Amino acid sequence: MRVLLCDPPAFTPQYDHELAAALARTGAEVELLTSRFRLGAAPAADGYARREVFYPWSSRAFRRSRLRLPLKALEHPIGMARLAREHPDVVHLQWLAWPRLDRSLLRLRAPAVFTAHDLLPRRSAEARDVWLTLFGRFRRIVVHSERGRAVLVELGVPEDRLRVVPHPVFASDPPRADDGRTLLALGVIRPYKGLEDAIEATKRVDGARLLVVGELAEWRLGYLRDAELDRALGESTVALFPYRAELDQSGALLRALGAGVPAVVYDVGGLAEPVRAFGAGRVVPGGDVAALAAAARELLDDPVALDAVREGTRRARAELTWDRAAAAHLDLYREIV
Repeated sequence: MRVLLCDPPAFTPQYDHELAAALARTGAEVELLTSRFRLGAAPAADGYARREVFYPWSSRAFRRSRLRLPLKALEHPIGMARLAREHPDVVHLQWLAWPRLDRSLLRLRAPAVFTAHDLLPRRSAEARDVWLTLFGRFRRIVVHSERGRAVLVELGVPEDRLRVVPHPVFASDPPRADDGRTLLALGVIRPYKGLEDAIEATKRVDGARLLVVGELAEWRLGYLRDAELDRALGESTVALFPYRAELDQSGALLRALGAGVPAVVYDVGGLAEPVRAFGAGRVVPGGDVAALAAAARELLDDPVALDAVREGTRRARAELTWDRAAAAHLDLYREIV
């Protein structure tokens, strides 16, 4: 089977790489169409082909210049026209960079799948019709959680088009070097990630420090290389994910669990599902900073509880693999080919 994965803005290069490589291990012929990742080096292709056909100028030049986005807007129709000429067995889009434009520009020759990594309401309410139109172009839509499925059904997406494929972990084995009192806020800093809640919760836990890895706390800003990220994960005792209800699943959460770092998460989107399913941390009500602090305090102060949730991360690592995700994707591809 010829599978074309597509991530025009290169929002999730590590996810794209892991899925493409896992699909290739099944024997599928896989090609990834994307753009240059502006924040660092993208993973080298492993068993699949990779072409950077989108935004050849704006992703390489201008950096933070005000000219970058206007140039990107001019390049976008060119990239979408190139995508329209492709004719694999299945096209699997990971992201749509310009939804209002893509409602007119998205033209595909092959049966198509879309992964809804993010869910409403982060997309504005007035864009509801835009997204319903776009969702209607795909034979199947992948979400990472049952909560994500429910959100899209409520939005109006036909339930028979939806498939839940849990987000795999990003497995790593960093040397353990934590002091037993280090909390972690991991991932590119965005307003919806609730960093202010993580800071406030840390203040309420005696002797705790907060390591902020993304862009009272130690800050390590920007996009970290794998070695630097592993060092931060190895120094962390428990990760905090006080997100707002604006997404399905968090790649940063799955990276923490894959490194053996348990998590305390707000019960929003699909964050709670892997934590509950594998006993890999604690789930507290969304927006409840006191509960966030109490759960973090419990795990830092109770070695038995901490060992139990660390064992939960090992169960998650064993179950949430990329090979299983690839098999699930191949099953849904076969449904539409």
